[in-house]
Amino acid sequence: MDLSTPVKFLKGIGERNAAELAKRGVETVEDLLYHLPFRYEDRLHPRPIAELTAGEMASVIGEVRGTVLLRTRSMPIFEMTVGQGLDTVKCMWFHGTYLKDRFKPGQMLALYGKLEPSRSSAGKFKMIQPQFEVLPASGEDPGYQMLEMGRIVPVYETLGGTTSWGAKLGSKWIRRMVWDVLQQSREEDVLEPIPAAVRGRWGLPSRLASLRAAHFPEAGTSMVELQSFSTPAQKRLIFEELFYLELGLELKRRKMREREGIAFKTGEDVRSAIKSVLPFHPTAAQKRVLGEIVADMKRPHPMRRLLQGDVGSGKTIVALQAAIVAIESGYQAVLMAPTEILATQHYLAAKKLLSGGASSPSGAKAPIPQANLTDGLKPVPFKAGRSSSDGELRSQQKQILRFAQNDKVSRARADEERNRRYKVTLLTGSLDEQEKRMNRRRIFAGESELIIGTQALIQEKVDYANLGLVIVDEQHRFGVRQRFTLMKKPGAADPDVLVMTATPIPRTLAMTVYGDLDVSVLDELPPGRTPIVTRRAPEERADEVWEFVRKQVKAGRQAYIVYPVIEGAKDDQPELDFPREDSESASQQVSKSGAARTAEGALRARGSTTQKRSKAEKLFKQKTELRSAVEMYEALRAGALKDVRVGLLHGRMNSVDKEVEMRRFQRGEIDVLVSTTVIEVGMDVPNATVMVIEHAERFGLAQMHQLRGRVGRGAAKSYCILMTGSKVSEQAEERLDAMVRTQNGFELAELDLQQRGPGEFFGTRQAGMPEFRVASLVRDREILEMAKREAAYFVDHSAEFSSAEKDVVRTQLKEQWQRRYGLVEA
Repeated sequence: MDLSTPVKFLKGIGERNAAELAKRGVETVEDLLYHLPFRYEDRLHPRPIAELTAGEMASVIGEVRGTVLLRTRSMPIFEMTVGQGLDTVKCMWFHGTYLKDRFKPGQMLALYGKLEPSRSSAGKFKMIQPQFEVLPASGEDPGYQMLEMGRIVPVYETLGGTTSWGAKLGSKWIRRMVWDVLQQSREEDVLEPIPAAVRGRWGLPSRLASLRAAHFPEAGTSMVELQSFSTPAQKRLIFEELFYLELGLELKRRKMREREGIAFKTGEDVRSAIKSVLPFHPTAAQKRVLGEIVADMKRPHPMRRLLQGDVGSGKTIVALQAAIVAIESGYQAVLMAPTEILATQHYLAAKKLLSGGASSPSGAKAPIPQANLTDGLKPVPFKAGRSSSDGELRSQQKQILRFAQNDKVSRARADEERNRRYKVTLLTGSLDEQEKRMNRRRIFAGESELIIGTQALIQEKVDYANLGLVIVDEQHRFGVRQRFTLMKKPGAADPDVLVMTATPIPRTLAMTVYGDLDVSVLDELPPGRTPIVTRRAPEERADEVWEFVRKQVKAGRQAYIVYPVIEGAKDDQPELDFPREDSESASQQVSKSGAARTAEGALRARGSTTQKRSKAEKLFKQKTELRSAVEMYEALRAGALKDVRVGLLHGRMNSVDKEVEMRRFQRGEIDVLVSTTVIEVGMDVPNATVMVIEHAERFGLAQMHQLRGRVGRGAAKSYCILMTGSKVSEQAEERLDAMVRTQNGFELAELDLQQRGPGEFFGTRQAGMPEFRVASLVRDREILEMAKREAAYFVDHSAEFSSAEKDVVRTQLKEQWQRRYGLVEA
């Protein structure tokens, strides 16, 4: 037996259990052994109940003294008393009917949960919804009994499913399977994937020894180190995983550099063209970053670069300068945005910048007159639910959007066509078919030099004449595979790729999700950007907030008011980052974080139909208490802001309505824009000085930071007000305090990563995010840095390693990491 042996051949598993395990990614012996414990219980020296203190998470071993099912008006509650001598702990499970026949007096149990003081008895404890495991009786197989008692016992996340005889594939079952496999394994059967020199430098134990110590620690192993995954065995397995991740990324990066690319020209004429369109003097950071990008573009290999910078640091202008480099060399450039709103914003900005700043054939500046997009539009308040067949206003709206999208607005179109150097085209899903066909023809014929759009740009129908540069804005909203779809569009040479994000990315994430890219950071704001004053305000002080907004409007300024939902209905909850945070009990939070998911815990999580319905009703009730954008738009217009021009913007509006409302706000025809997070990116109104975020406790740090970045874009002092509901959790308090304390997006990003984890860091799960078996990006930063250095050393100094070691590394990389992440092949 070796690690590649399918689990179906293991004794006690078979075809049926193997099928259940395969659903959860456990197909081989290696997969089973790398399903490591997520916590450990000290059953060698269990702590007496008398030594425990309220408020701590604790493991308790005791015998069942008695059980009772209490019928209350709200729900059935199952109570059980567990004792050690004269000391007892009361355990309670809400909706616990399913447990009434589960326990018998005299059974020995291992419990894990939070200790709370008992109200009925002084000095006594209770546990609410604890995790539990029934320990083996004295008459059971002594070989397996020693796995459950008298040692440090590993606790595993359940693998789901049941055995052929009805037992759960839970922690106890996994312990027995893993024990049997490790007992049969020999060093020569377990392939060692880390070269000996690397293990020697860091004092890493062997693979098999590490697996044995991680699953079944020896007596005397530090419980603190075990729970924090910092024993030598655990560190070795973490290093192994991260080493191969970084090795795959390093090889991918170097392989990309060997491909045929485009060596763009960057002579004096290109520099003059860039200078001619700059609307302001660039910052030192912008100059430095543009220099890094241009240096890459000059090389005959494809550029793969990530441009990240804080809100308002000027990423878009740098990207447009890079586009000019490509266009001046005779190539097309593409800018892909995640939403139509942002794509249209980029299109209008590029049209204004690249047309107005273009040089005439004689070399003289030739400003292009531009008609205003909303000339002739009367300010008409948006009403929720308005029919799409409204007469004259609808006609005007369509005409405005058509002008913006097809460049038919200009009163000097003939002059523009003669003098304009850069031809910009918009391609989005909402254009009618005739416009799409016309724009695709322009792109294919090479008549479009800068193409801006959404995912419509990567459809099969879109063919480019000579694509040289791909710019992907807000990269995390697309995912890795969509990025590579654009990269692979052309035939011969690969285009250069520049991906941008305004969400500052912690170094650990940048080294994994974007590990195949070189990184440029804009760490300086343009001159004139004033710091934003950030304050918290409870909902009881709403009147003061609205009065402040009114004063700002009277002073000639504008404001945003952002709500977490559109109409308060349950299908609006994806707008929220933390929809249930303040309603979770301590035990629910522990379970959610992965601290206590045993087989019995999974059973409780499923519960009964009554339990599910009760929780759903409770959650829906909480959701409807949230103030929504549509409701508050009507309430504010009729009440606190009745003499102020108020607009409404949210994600359910069609693209025409969105465009009209945004343009009206930008023109100053709307004083206060009530919105959802649809304005998180792309809105640039220098006159807006106030951002009010309602129910701020429900938003993540990255989202709040993005929203705050919509103000402070002009010279006037700007404000961000975080309004909170009546219940604010401990984690939400930490987020809100951080927002008030700092405007450093990278500092906020680190805290956001710690709170939410890498999978949810961007608000929606990142496509291409590695799913680690052992490592944690939040916990294992130092090991990640070490693994990155060793991976680069292995590639650079491959001659120092034996042929056998290199063969093992190549085999492991191909079979494991390319299969899981696609890291080697781009």
